[in-house]
Amino acid sequence: MTGSGTIGRVFVAPAAKAEMDEQTEVEAIAGQGLRGDRYFSEIETGTFVEWEPDEERHEGYDLTLIEQEAVTAIEREAGIELAPGEHRRNIETRDVALNHLVGQRFRVGDAVCRGNRLCEPCNHLQRITQDGVLQALVHRGGLRADILEDGLIRSGDVIEPLD
Repeated sequence: MTGSGTIGRVFVAPAAKAEMDEQTEVEAIAGQGLRGDRYFSEIETGTFVEWEPDEERHEGYDLTLIEQEAVTAIEREAGIELAPGEHRRNIETRDVALNHLVGQRFRVGDAVCRGNRLCEPCNHLQRITQDGVLQALVHRGGLRADILEDGLIRSGDVIEPLD
């Protein structure tokens, strides 16, 4: 990937199945996640994973991103309109190919992250939105990332590759 993109919107959910709450900025903590989010290591209330305090944190749960272009495309192609944050991802991006960041280091605002794996859509997302969203977001459901260096992430910040 060359070039950079920007952060459109930033979201956290305080608990599993809670509505995503839009933020102007959020604190990213290396190895723990986004402060105030359901997957932050001190909270541990995500829908799909729980770990004990003495257990090593699972990779790929610090931060999730989705391309705004993908959200727009499923509305155009499949007639599926998602309300802000309904996609259950923490960061909406613009002008960045997230699939190309798997295995790569990149900067998100002030934080440094590494793309862990694609964030494919799941049945939970389809249950809380509408039929067809699972198929519409296959291979464009976003990216799971690990936070390597702390920093603030704000709407409008740059996303840029480091490798």
